Amino acid sequence: MDDHLQSILGAPVTDPEEDAFLVFSQNIPSQSLGFVDSQASTIDLTVAGRDLTIHQSRGLLTSNRKEGTTGAVVWKVTPLFAEWIASPNFLFHAGYLTSASTALELGAGVSGIVALSLGPQIARYIATDQDYSMKLLCQNISENLQATDRKRSRKSKHKLKRSPEVDGQHSSNIETLILDWELDSVSSLPALLGQSGESDAGQNGVDLIIACDCIYNDALIEPLNNTCAQICRLGSGQREKPTLCLIAQQLRSPEVFESWLKSFHRIFHVWRVPDELLTPSLRENTGFVVHIGYLR
Repeated sequence: MDDHLQSILGAPVTDPEEDAFLVFSQNIPSQSLGFVDSQASTIDLTVAGRDLTIHQSRGLLTSNRKEGTTGAVVWKVTPLFAEWIASPNFLFHAGYLTSASTALELGAGVSGIVALSLGPQIARYIATDQDYSMKLLCQNISENLQATDRKRSRKSKHKLKRSPEVDGQHSSNIETLILDWELDSVSSLPALLGQSGESDAGQNGVDLIIACDCIYNDALIEPLNNTCAQICRLGSGQREKPTLCLIAQQLRSPEVFESWLKSFHRIFHVWRVPDELLTPSLRENTGFVVHIGYLR
């Protein structure tokens, strides 16, 4: 077990059933399904100091597309998680995340909020989801990066020594990739990671896997956890630190949550991130929870 991580997070989860019981013993506020605003075509948010305008697809959300539509809108936990992960949190303090890190998000949906918040602080961010999310995901990332660049350009227009490339320096480090964890293999990921311009980001795999509000029915549990495990194994023999898997979710069904935690615990050493390491909006009694793990 990683003693450094344990020294930061305390005792790991040893009994998933007991931990699930404790989690659902909290005072959980009623938050309906957890949309920010499923009726709006665009949502304006400020996350990690960035003003974001996010396009949603109400039509896609209400369609009968059998492969799923939940990624078509912004869920409440996403901006809260993005605010925390982009803050000076314990992952940065302990060196698990650095300016040279690569992060990969599963089930990113259409918003790109986590990518836009964390991406500028690391070397490479790969946002993945099914193909139906890609058009709006790419649009949201591109438009918000351009808006940020324009603001920086206006602020620096009198600084004659500033290179024009600086304002767009982060645009190319956020990428999108079609990945359906129920259907696709991650066998092609090493080649995709190897396309990075960074010297060793590709060879050493992924530093952090993120899944934000991806657990809402039993059918998704095993595909999600198995995909996390496969990605963690990429480049594992060349890495000083293990690939970490960070799971944030809204508390809905006790049965689904317990099934997920039991499955995750079989594959990973698991911690529930303690309140003192989270922002207030993600702590106990908010209706949200964050877990972190690495392969057994």
